[in-house]
Formats: sequence, C-alpha cells, structure tokens
Amino acid sequence: MTRNKLIIKTLLALGVLCVAACTANYEEINTDPNDATKDQMGADAYIVSAALTGMQGWVIPLEEHQYQFIENLMGCPFGGYMADSGSWDTRTTLYNPTDDWTRPAFKVVLPEIYKNYVKLQANTDDPVILAVAEVIRAAAIHRVTDIYGPIPYSQVGRDGSLTAPYDSQEKVYDTLFEQLDKAIAILMAHRTGSFNSKADKVYGGNISKWIRFANSLKLRMALRLSYADEKKAREMAEAAAPNTMVDNADNALMPVTKNPNTLTVTSWRDSRISADLTSYMNGYADPRRESYFTKAGTANGGYNGLRSGVRYDDRNRSDYSGMVVENATPILWMNAAEVAFLKAEAALRGWEVGGEAEDFYKQGIELSFRQYGLAGADVYAGNAVAIPAAYDDPTGRYSAPRQSSITVAWDPAADDEENLERIITQKWIACFPLGNEAWAEYRRTGYPRLLPSPDASGMGIEQGGMPGRVPYPQNEFTDNAVNYAEALKLLGGPDNMATRLWWDCKPNK
Repeated sequence: MTRNKLIIKTLLALGVLCVAACTANYEEINTDPNDATKDQMGADAYIVSAALTGMQGWVIPLEEHQYQFIENLMGCPFGGYMADSGSWDTRTTLYNPTDDWTRPAFKVVLPEIYKNYVKLQANTDDPVILAVAEVIRAAAIHRVTDIYGPIPYSQVGRDGSLTAPYDSQEKVYDTLFEQLDKAIAILMAHRTGSFNSKADKVYGGNISKWIRFANSLKLRMALRLSYADEKKAREMAEAAAPNTMVDNADNALMPVTKNPNTLTVTSWRDSRISADLTSYMNGYADPRRESYFTKAGTANGGYNGLRSGVRYDDRNRSDYSGMVVENATPILWMNAAEVAFLKAEAALRGWEVGGEAEDFYKQGIELSFRQYGLAGADVYAGNAVAIPAAYDDPTGRYSAPRQSSITVAWDPAADDEENLERIITQKWIACFPLGNEAWAEYRRTGYPRLLPSPDASGMGIEQGGMPGRVPYPQNEFTDNAVNYAEALKLLGGPDNMATRLWWDCKPNK
C-alpha cells in the first residue's frame, strides 16, 4: 500500500469512527482517550488483531478482579465447583452481596465486548473476521443473559449507549441463534482457509475449528431451551450436531500468561474446592482428582472440599483442597467432552443428533479422561457400584449426608430422568472449572444434586435455597429507569436472587 493510499484509508476509517461516535455517542463503548490512533499504531491489521483478541479476553474475563467476581466467587460456588474461603460479611454465596460483587458482567463485560466489536466493524470488512467476532460475541453474551435474564442487546447502540431497552431472554437467544447461523454460513464458505493467527489466540486463525466451536456453542444454547421451547431447542440442536467438536484438539482454550486462578485461588487464597465436587469425585474414586485438586495440607491430607454458603470464621484454609493451576494454564471456554454429553442428552430426548445416548455418554467420559492424559475411562464408565460420598467437614460442623446415589455406569433399564442425572453429573465433572456453565445447567435440570447453603439467606431466598440469578446493577434503577422498569416486566419477578430465568422452568425440579 502506498503512503497516499494509507493516509486516505486511515482518514476514511477515522471518519467512520467519528460518524459512529457523533450519531451513536457510544461513550465508553467505542471511544477511549488512551487509545492510539491508526497513524500511531500503524497498520489496520494491528487494530483488527487487538480488537478481536480483546473480545476473546472478555468471554471469560482475563482481568483477575473481574474473573474473581464473575467466575470464582459467583459462578463456581453456585455451580458446585468452588467455595469462597474469605471472611467477608457481604458476599454472593451468603445471598447478601454488595453491588460491586454482582455488577461486573453487566457493567464491564458488556461494554468491553461492544467497544471491541464496534472497533472491528469500523476497521475491517473481512467477512471471516466479522463472522468470528459474531461467534465470540455470542459466547460472551449468552453467559451474561444467563446471569441476569433480560439484558440490553438488540438495541444497544441505537440510542448511543448501554442505557438501551432490554430484550427478553427469549429474544436474546433468538437473536444469538440468528447471528450464529449467519456467521456459520460465512465461515463454511471459507472453511478451507485461515486468517491472521495473531488476531486469534484461541484457534490461531483456523476457520474449520471456529465452525466446530460455533456449532458446539449453538448446541449448548439449544439444550438450554429444552424445557422452555423444546421445538426450537430440537431444531437448533439437530442443525448444529453434525459439525461440532469431536476431539480434544477442538477444545476452545484461551492461552494466558497469567491464569486468574493463580491469584484468586493460589496467591490470594480466596477460594477452595467445593465440598460438592470432592464428595462426588471421592465417592467415585475419580482419577481426575489429582489433575483438578491439591491435597489438603493438614487434617486427613486427602481431597477435602469446603462447603459453600457457610461462615467459617475460624477455619484453617490449609484443611481444604485448592485448584491445580499454573500461570500458563489456559482458560477453558468449552471442551469436546461437554459436546458429547450435550449430544447424549439430546439423544435421550429422542432428537436426531447422529447416535445413541449411551454411546455419547461413554464418549464424553473418554474424552474427559484423554484431556488429562488418563487411561481407564472404560473401567470408570462401567462402575455400577460407586456412589457419591457423604461430606466429612474437617471442622465437624458442616458435615452432611450424600445428596445423590447416582452411579456412573449407564443403566438402560433406568428411566430417562435417572439417566439424565447421570449425563449432567458426568458433564459437570468434565466441564470443571466452567462455573457459570455448571450453575446454568444446575438451574435448568436440578443436577447434580448440590449441598444446600446452611448459613445463606436473603435476596428473596430462604435458608437452604439456591439462587436463580443475580440482581441488576443498582444504577440501572436511576440511570436507565424507564428501561429498567420494563426489564422487570420481562423478568417476571422481583429483581432479586430468587427469581427464575425464562429457561429455568423444569416441572417439579
């Protein structure tokens, strides 16, 4: 490119940004006084790369404090993976969190995703890049709506900021499916190609892997609707199933230089492994334990979990297992094992996804074992005797009986509900540490059966109850009052932690 052409292209791109800023007034979404201009940064490719990888960095936040609030101290405890070991008086797991504990997914992730998305649109017309951005956006947005329910989405930007009308959760999902379908179609047209690997930390520019991930994400979202809209769920699942992840080489992993868990779990020691997860995996003598957990430094020296939603004011953190994690441990978005279990559930429901439920179930266990370099998946999958263990608290105060007697081995004579519990329980183990995904599936299905939180109550939840969502940021009530009032109508209940989401409607759960 000649210097004159570069200058003209730069001015045109800046003009697009100016028009977007003037007509939409995106505030923090598309303007940052600290951002360099194109002239300062050089090539278009740099901006495109920074924006796309910037979006990737917010699917599951890499910034440690945002990760801690969204994943480590909320999704993971509610999903049965972790328990907070701090002594805070107000916290999510006691159902009395302050606004700064519950607002980050709404007030940080949404703006960051849109800021980078708008920057991409202004700086490239490459259909592949824009299609990948749509997939990344869906990966982030479905997590946000599953935390709060209705959110501003389809009309964000029309009036210039996130103070836009909310969409119902059903509409958010419908929009995401439409956007995913368009993105998949574009990527399929370029499936044999690739794009700049510097712009893609997850798959290094491999388009075929993005197609598999996009369809796998669509399959996950489809099953989320299984009780709310089975017809739509089946349609989406059957369309996605033929071209999903099939091997661990397809796993969506975000490489990092410092995994947030090395701070939140290892350095700050604000979390320990949950009593729920250790009870199930100890009962099954699961060989993945040493890949997941550290052994407790004191007490019995075994794999000891910490019960969530309790006040351990004098507990010794060394009595409880931590997470096995290193600085360079990548952040998991999705793995092939989860996809196999999704297909197992779909097949159990009678949907056409290319196989039988039992086969997909065993495949999910095998893929999870292989992910951690372990043999013996067939022996584990055939165990019809082992059941989850009772919880033995090292302090003796919060011990509890087992919550389930579900075995690992598939039982063709069992009813569908029992085998659904098997599928979800093993998927839960295989998806560690995807806390918000675990929480969403627990709310949808009631599985795995988790220990109640004995010291937690508030936000509409009685003692021993489980949260259905978290409240909106407090300034929505003042800064976005009209739209907030409409959001509550869409939500169908009070803005507290007890209100259930649209897809959380399983009968007799």
